[in-house]
Amino acid sequence: MATYVITGANRGIGYEYCKQLSKRGDDVIAVCRQSSSELEALGVQIETGVDISDDSVIAALQQSLNNRPIDVLINNAGIYRQSNLEDLNVEGIKEQFEVNAIAPLKLTQALLSNLKASTAQPIKVAIMTSRMGSIADNTSGGTYGYRMSKVAVSMAGKSLSQDLESEGIAVAILHPGLVSTGMTNFNSSGISTEESVTGLLKVIDALTLKNTGTFWHSNGEELPW
Repeated sequence: MATYVITGANRGIGYEYCKQLSKRGDDVIAVCRQSSSELEALGVQIETGVDISDDSVIAALQQSLNNRPIDVLINNAGIYRQSNLEDLNVEGIKEQFEVNAIAPLKLTQALLSNLKASTAQPIKVAIMTSRMGSIADNTSGGTYGYRMSKVAVSMAGKSLSQDLESEGIAVAILHPGLVSTGMTNFNSSGISTEESVTGLLKVIDALTLKNTGTFWHSNGEELPW
């Protein structure tokens, strides 16, 4: 049994992570801004009122967890704000950088002592990014803020993989696929959260220090930068 911390845990992919991990017997700490009845029904530990873009809240979360060892940290929380060339929505772009790119890095730093307290081999950090943050794969343009913030968090994950390898901590940079969730307006072409997370957990489970810092699709395909 491993101890997992999942952010953005009250719905969508985050909730599905909690559901599948608790079902297989892992210890789950669900981090979210506001809980949900579905999450509470899982019987997992819930840390609510957590805005990962707020430094004081991150500090309070670290204090709440005290020195509890964390085997796997899944940085899942994120937001989407539309922006195109006609309407850049600069404030939305800034907000996406803060939540999607900077906050996961700050949270990982804040919980580093908890990760180092783990005896797992390796200890793991997962960064939820998006294929929309692949420069090589961008053939449609637009969606500036989301794409740019996901490029940034992918780079953060890559740097973390270099900095943390000597500590026995491996980093996975993950694309969930096109998933039918509220963020995608329940796109009819999307896969289910269950299918996405089943694949993502296979990638996380297979993560080692040898393949740390790589960019993976939930279907197991390694993605281009």
